[in-house]
Amino acid sequence: MANLKRNALELVKSYDAENDKVETKVYYTPAFIPLGVVYEAIDLTERMEKNEEKKSEKELINELVAFVANDIYKGQFTVEELENGLHAPDAMRVLQEQIVFVARGGQSQEAKKLVAKRT
Repeated sequence: MANLKRNALELVKSYDAENDKVETKVYYTPAFIPLGVVYEAIDLTERMEKNEEKKSEKELINELVAFVANDIYKGQFTVEELENGLHAPDAMRVLQEQIVFVARGGQSQEAKKLVAKRT
């Protein structure tokens, strides 16, 4: 059990539009994520798919963002930092990949590379 699987998320910390320079920071999931977080990920996915409460898409995304920041990454960054640090065209894919990692252990190729750099 010592070799626990981890995931990574790269966020933009600052952007210099004048020089087109981006500063990023990579965050890693904790070494241990309890099974209860898997249940929460499954529940969130079901709520988003069924949307029986008729929440707006923005409300559902807010739940997803909060779950990633608070439950998966355990507050390493704030919800606001996550929202401001994701590149808009990729944001939903990246967030969904985080849920897939927790629920099924799946990592994107990008995340695998980031985690490999750390070790």
